[in-house]
Amino acid sequence: MELPVTNPADPGYGQPHQHQQPWPDYRTWAPVLPPTGSSPGTSSSFPPSCEPFHSTAAPQSRPADMGPMWQLPSAPGGTVGSGFTQQAPCWFPSPPHCNGVLKHVPDVSSPTQMAPQGINSQPTSPMSSPKSESRYGMDPQLLPSVVQVLNEDRAQWEGKVFTSETQSSVPPLSTTSCTLEDRGNATARFVRSTSYSFPVEALSAQQSHLPLAAIFCPLAKPENQERAVPVCEAGECVKGCVECGAFMSPAMSWQDCGQRFFCPFCSKLTEVPWQSYQPTNKGKRIDQEKRPELSLGSYEILETQKGEPAVLLLAIDVTAIAIRSGQLDFICQQLCSLLLSLDGEEDTDQSELRVGLMTYDSRIHLYDLSPTLSRPHMMVITDTEQLELPVREGLLVPLKDCRQIVESILHQLPLFDAEAQESSGSQDLPVPAALKILQATDCPGRLLVFHSSPLTESLDKQGSTGFFTSSKPKSIFQAPDSSTLLAKACISQGCSVQLFIFSQQDVGGAWPGHIPFLTGGKLICYSSLQSEVERERFCGDLRRSVNTEMAYKAQLRVFVSKELCVSGCYGAFLASPNSHCVAMAALDWRTALAFEFTHSKSLDETRGVAIQAVLSYSTSRGEKRTRVHTVTLAASQNLLDTFRTSQAETLLTFYCKKMYCSALETPLQCLREELQMEITEALACYRKHCCTTSVSPGQLVLPQFLKALPVYINSLRKSEVLLPGLRSSVHQRLQLRSLTVSMDTRSTAAQFYPLILSLPVNSEGCSVSSMELAVRCSASSLQSESLYLLYCPLTLLLWVGSRVPPEALTQLFNTSCFSSLMSGEVNPPVLDNPLSVTLRNLISTLQSYADITLKLKVVKEGDSCEEYLQRLLVEDKSPNGGASYADFLFHLHVNSLRRVAGC
Repeated sequence: MELPVTNPADPGYGQPHQHQQPWPDYRTWAPVLPPTGSSPGTSSSFPPSCEPFHSTAAPQSRPADMGPMWQLPSAPGGTVGSGFTQQAPCWFPSPPHCNGVLKHVPDVSSPTQMAPQGINSQPTSPMSSPKSESRYGMDPQLLPSVVQVLNEDRAQWEGKVFTSETQSSVPPLSTTSCTLEDRGNATARFVRSTSYSFPVEALSAQQSHLPLAAIFCPLAKPENQERAVPVCEAGECVKGCVECGAFMSPAMSWQDCGQRFFCPFCSKLTEVPWQSYQPTNKGKRIDQEKRPELSLGSYEILETQKGEPAVLLLAIDVTAIAIRSGQLDFICQQLCSLLLSLDGEEDTDQSELRVGLMTYDSRIHLYDLSPTLSRPHMMVITDTEQLELPVREGLLVPLKDCRQIVESILHQLPLFDAEAQESSGSQDLPVPAALKILQATDCPGRLLVFHSSPLTESLDKQGSTGFFTSSKPKSIFQAPDSSTLLAKACISQGCSVQLFIFSQQDVGGAWPGHIPFLTGGKLICYSSLQSEVERERFCGDLRRSVNTEMAYKAQLRVFVSKELCVSGCYGAFLASPNSHCVAMAALDWRTALAFEFTHSKSLDETRGVAIQAVLSYSTSRGEKRTRVHTVTLAASQNLLDTFRTSQAETLLTFYCKKMYCSALETPLQCLREELQMEITEALACYRKHCCTTSVSPGQLVLPQFLKALPVYINSLRKSEVLLPGLRSSVHQRLQLRSLTVSMDTRSTAAQFYPLILSLPVNSEGCSVSSMELAVRCSASSLQSESLYLLYCPLTLLLWVGSRVPPEALTQLFNTSCFSSLMSGEVNPPVLDNPLSVTLRNLISTLQSYADITLKLKVVKEGDSCEEYLQRLLVEDKSPNGGASYADFLFHLHVNSLRRVAGC
C-alpha cells in the first residue's frame, strides 16, 4: 500500500516548498466549502496549500449534527494538520510529502524501537534541543493540542451548570470549573464513564477497541457551591432489590401502580412492602421529589447501628541515628503543636479523639497514658515475633485527657542517650503492634510512623518466595508475602498506615511503601529535616494526613445491567477473586477506582445501561454509612455514538490504572505494546466504520473528544513506571506508581500532561485567567524571555529563562542578576508587587489540587537540573527513550491505515 511520507534524504526535507505558505495559527484559516447537504453560510475560501474537502458519501449518510468541516494545509516539510466538525468531528491532517514524491512507509511496530541512537544523551538546555522536532518533518505545533481542548471546554462550560440526567450527554472535563447538578444521574464528580453510549452488541464493542469502564470517586467533594450528598435514615428509605441486593435508584422502573419495580441489574421484579407503598403517576411515584433514593443519582444512608470511632496512633523511631541527627527533636516538636491544635478545636469530636503512642528501635515501647497515673508507664516488648500486649487499658485515651501526658513524653524522647539506643529499627515493626491495639479495642484508625534510621528489607518467613529464589515470574512492583499478609490484616481491621521516611538509603527491593499503599495511606520521603523547605513540607504533610477525613473499613460493590458483567477492577487495593467487590482499610475523597465491563449478551437499546456503586464504610466518629451512586447510560447500535461520547481524559485514567495494576504480573514491554495496539485499533475502527465522509490515506481521522488521546497515551507509555530511564531508581518508580494509581481523573490528566503556565513579566501582573496562560508541554513553547510555572500533582517547578528582564527577577527573587539566582527548592520571598502576588496565588491554587505538600523548585535555563524539566515536556522525546508526540502520532496513523487495508 502506497502511503505518503517525507524522505529525510531529500534536499527539501523539513523545509517549505516554494508554492507553500506556512500558517502560524489554525484559527486564521477560513473554512472549506462544506459538502452538499451541510449547513449553509460557510466560506469557500481556504489556504492556498490546502484543497477543499468534498464528501463522496450521500448526504443522508452523514449524521445530521455534523457541521461544516475544516481541513488544515500541509505545513512545512509535510506537516500533518488538524480539522474538526462541531459535534461528531474528525481531525484531518494533510498528507506529508516531499517534492511530491510518494514512498513506501517503513514497517514500524513501535516508535520507541525506531528512536535514533543517542536518545538518552542529555542536552544542555531544552531550548537548544532537537527533541521537539519530528523525524518525519511534521510541525508539532499543528498537531491536536491538549491546551486547545481544555480551553474549548472551558469556554463552553466554565461558570455554567451542567445537568446530569438519565442517559445525559458527555459532561464537561474535570479541569473545567462548573456546577454539576444531579437530576437522576450521579454527577461526573463521582462517576465518569469511558463512553456515555455503550454498543448494543458485544461484537461492536470488540471492534471499537474502546474499553467499557467507569471511574468511581465515591467520596469526592462538591465544588462550586454544589449541594452535598443528601443523607437519609436507613428505616425511612425505600428498600432496593431483594434478588441481587442493588439499592433503590432512579434506574428502577415502577409497575402495577407502584406495587412492584423492575431491577435493571438482575431483570427481576420486587414487591414493595406496604409500609413503603406509594401510587405512581405516569410511571413515577408521587413522592419521588421528596425521596433522594427515588430522584437523585447519589445519596447516602445512615445506618442505625454505630461502631467504635477511629483512633490515632503515633509510632516514633528513637534509634541513635534519629537522636543524633536532630530529626527526633523536630518531629516531637511538631507532634506537640499538632496535638495542641487538635485539642483546641471547637469541634468536640477532635478533642474526643483517642490517641495512642509507641516508640521503637529493635523493640517496641508502649505507653500507658491513663490520666489516673501520676506519670506515664513505658512497657518494652522484646519479642516482636510473637507480639502480645502486656496491658490493654491506657493504650488509647481521649486526647483531652492525655494531651499533657503525651507532651511530657515527647519532650523527654530527644533527651535519650544516643549511645544507649539501638542503631537500627524496622519501619514495619510498629504495624503489628498497632494492629494488636486496634484488635483489642475493636476499632479502626490511622497509624502514623516516623522513621529516621536506614530502611531494612522485610524477609519472608518462607524463604522460597524471594525475587531470585522462586521459579514463578516476579515483578519489582509485587509486594513481599509478609507485607501482603500484614496489609490484609490491616484491611480487615480498618487500619490505615501513613509512613514518613527521613532516610534516603536505597536498599535493593526494600521499598517500605507496600503496606501504606495497600491500606489507603501514603509513603512520603524527605531528604532530611535540616533545610527550612523540607521542614515546612513535613509540617504541611503531617497536618494534611491528620485533618483529611477518612472512610474506614470500606467495601465498594458495583452492580451493572444484567447484559453486562464486571471483568476487572483496578486501583490501590488488594485484588480479590470477586471482581465486583473491593475491600479497603480506608480511603479519602481523592481516591478513585476503575471498573471494566464486558458484554454477556446484547443490550436493550431502549433501557440503556445502568451502573451502580455502593460504598459501605465507617466514619471517624463511628457512624456506619452507605453511599450509593447510580448512572444510566445510553446504548446504541451505531458505533459512531460510542466514539462521539468518549472522553480522552477518562480513557487515560482507566488505562493508567489498568496498566499500572497489570505491571504486577505482565512484562512492561507487553504493556507498552498493548497500549499502542489498542489505540491503533480504535483509530482504525473509527476510520473504517464511523467516518461517513471520503478521506484520503494521508488524512488522520480523530473523534472530537478523543483528539487529545494520542498524546495522553504516548505520555503513559513512556512514563517512568512503564519505561524506566537510566537514572530511574526502583524506589522512585514504586513511589510514582503507588501515588498515581489512586488518582482521580483531574489529577491523572495533569500527571501525564502537566500544566505549564506562562507568567507575565510586565509590571501590570496577570490580568487574565491563569488557565488561559497555559502553553503546550514542549520545549519549543518555552521562551528565554519568559517565566513558566509547571505543575503536576507531584511536582511544582518554576522555569526561568536566561533573558528574563531584570525587573521581573527583582519582583520575584529580590535580585536582578540571573547568574546569582540559585536553582533548587526555594521559598520565594514575599514581596508586595503584582508578579510576586500572582505567583503566590497560583501556587496556592495548584497546591489545593495536590494530595501532598509541594515545594517550589526553581530551574534556570541551561542548568544541569533541566533534565528534570525534560521529563515533564511530554510532547518531546523523553530522556528515557520515549518517542515524541509527533512521531507517535505518525506511527498510529500509518499502522491504523494498515489495519483498515488489512495489511
